[in-house]
Amino acid sequence: MAKIRVAVLFGGVSSEHDVSLISATNVINSIPREKYDVICVGITKKGRWLYFPGDVNEIASGAWEKNPDCTSAIISPDPIHKGIVTIENGEIYIKKVDVVFPVLHGRNGEDGRLQGLLEMAGLPFVGCDTLSSAACMDKCLTHTVLDYNGIRTAKWAAVLQKDISHLDEKCREIGDKLGFPLFVKPANAGSSIGVNKATDLEELKDAVQIAFSHDSKVIVEEFIKGRELEVAVFGYDAPFASYVGEIEPAADFYDYDDKYINGSSKLYIPARIEEKKSDEIRSTAVAAYQFMGCKGLSRVDFFLCEDGTIILNEINTLPGFTGISMYPKLMENLGMTQSYLVDKLIEQAIENTGAHTDA
Repeated sequence: MAKIRVAVLFGGVSSEHDVSLISATNVINSIPREKYDVICVGITKKGRWLYFPGDVNEIASGAWEKNPDCTSAIISPDPIHKGIVTIENGEIYIKKVDVVFPVLHGRNGEDGRLQGLLEMAGLPFVGCDTLSSAACMDKCLTHTVLDYNGIRTAKWAAVLQKDISHLDEKCREIGDKLGFPLFVKPANAGSSIGVNKATDLEELKDAVQIAFSHDSKVIVEEFIKGRELEVAVFGYDAPFASYVGEIEPAADFYDYDDKYINGSSKLYIPARIEEKKSDEIRSTAVAAYQFMGCKGLSRVDFFLCEDGTIILNEINTLPGFTGISMYPKLMENLGMTQSYLVDKLIEQAIENTGAHTDA
């Protein structure tokens, strides 16, 4: 039987480019070679797409893009091609692909842009579709949908580009409404990039300006004092949730360095909470996943307050797959090795092709 050809996309024009390289290395090394042939396509920080035929171990360090065997590559939006178009020595070749695993975090990879291209191309792919990817990436939209459906989130306010001309007034209004301290985030960025805590009006203005350097829309959320919990959700029509994991941050909050670089936070799987509360959080995670239209996989993050209140923080549609990432660790706790998990993610992407495309 012919092997299934899976194209793994990595890198990307995103502040999370380097994390993507590490995640992709782990994913590629976890793909069962007796079942799949792997095609690697990297996207540089400047947005150049390259077919990479070299050693997988070159990816994590960034050395991959200097490999002399790299050639220009694109995914054709024309469904007749069904694969990766490469340009080698002036000649055009088509490498047929059965399924795509986009290991791209953040903007231009996790926000619906890439998913829209893959849907037009008629290629099955791992993860959420265009709409759910875009909606979950935009924290303001996530709040709006979940608030409407009765899932509690932090109180919040948005700051738009048009507000910059009267930022003092806008920040004062938000401070009066939500109180201090506050967390300020780019509305469309992940992994704590551009996130800062503000304890007064001046810090709020500074944090908003920093967040604007990452996105054209900023979200300001009330400070929630609570334990940080995460749930891995897996599946399409009948998704299921992992047991709850707990993070004890080493820093003031679970920041980028802690998530992907130093890993100094303590992780508890399962979380140190009562079974009844765990069940409530897991069911809330699945409900939020379905309300947002998620497919394939997502990590749903929560705060658990001292009074037992559950507050959903965010939904990550392409969670990290590094050695210290919570999603694979949570699934491993259910007995799914990373190799088994990656295999099942690819399998269900192919089986549920109709969820993404009519091709």
